[in-house]
Amino acid sequence: MRLGKSRYSWRVKALRTIERTLVQKLFGLPPEWLVRLSGKPAIVVDGQRLHPEMQLILASRRWAGGPPSLRAATVAKARAAMLEGSVRFSAALPVKTVRDLTMEGPAGRLRLRHYAPFSATPRPLLIFLHGGGFALGDLETHDLPCRILCRESDVHVLAVDYRLAPEHPFPAATEDAYAALRWARRHAAELGAAPDRIAIGGDSAGGNLSAVVAQRSAKAGDPPLAAQLLVYPATDRATPRASHELFATGFMLERDDMHWFDGMYSGSTSSSDPAVSPLLATELGNLPPAIVVTAGFDVLRDEGEAYADALRQAGTEVRAWREPELIHGFMNCTAVSPAALAAVRRIAAELRAVLG
Repeated sequence: MRLGKSRYSWRVKALRTIERTLVQKLFGLPPEWLVRLSGKPAIVVDGQRLHPEMQLILASRRWAGGPPSLRAATVAKARAAMLEGSVRFSAALPVKTVRDLTMEGPAGRLRLRHYAPFSATPRPLLIFLHGGGFALGDLETHDLPCRILCRESDVHVLAVDYRLAPEHPFPAATEDAYAALRWARRHAAELGAAPDRIAIGGDSAGGNLSAVVAQRSAKAGDPPLAAQLLVYPATDRATPRASHELFATGFMLERDDMHWFDGMYSGSTSSSDPAVSPLLATELGNLPPAIVVTAGFDVLRDEGEAYADALRQAGTEVRAWREPELIHGFMNCTAVSPAALAAVRRIAAELRAVLG
């Protein structure tokens, strides 16, 4: 069962607002104070220094008694923890309108959420696929990132509540994501968006799904996508990489989390299947312009950057960079961390530039 915002009373919401305000003030302290408050010396790995805000966020998870990573005793508990962590410091950033919709998916109704920008003229549409290892996350966990992208990029955002593993293993999520793209093409004008300027994007598992769907759409000869936005994407489940070892523990997404998610999602499917590991596709040309953003302190860092390099070598237009001081999941830290918010604003500005 997925939890929703309706579970939170107005009293709880008020307390969350007070708590968020206090944390925001805390993050306004000098960086050296934040490092001291974390209880550890400044963290430096692979020539990178962890941002003090990220260091304090990781410390606060320890203080709160929460899990050090995304795993939990049960999938239900992990989902609840991710939702709690996301809405705890979220904020209702205004956009023109927010509407919950449904569409007929490959195996029943799928929930969608449409965020409309303030612009009166038709703007591009971004289909957004949330992260969470293909097993966690929903429309609520990524509500704030979608609002920021809508507002800062001046685009419509259509968030997709695709089916999750282990109840719905591979290829359920990819089928839902592709179906959402086809639905968006048919209904973009009704949403007030430009039908010929549709992009797809997401973070982590959502970045994987976006890359897979972009490849599938190009191979099928569909109308070309305007862009693909891949934020710390999982791109290669078959190849060991240095970042898997460097950041195996202690930086939100852990190496054992990856194995846990892989077991639930892909199961016996070959890790070399391009629908699981898009980096291993034989044809990476003729794909939409890509924005690929990685985090310095992230097990997925190297495979995300390898995918950007492979796209470039295949002739695909790529804009890629690393946020060297940040951790996996920084898109969900924007309500309290100025550094995370600045990073997502950079992403939004780049998306706006690519989409024109």
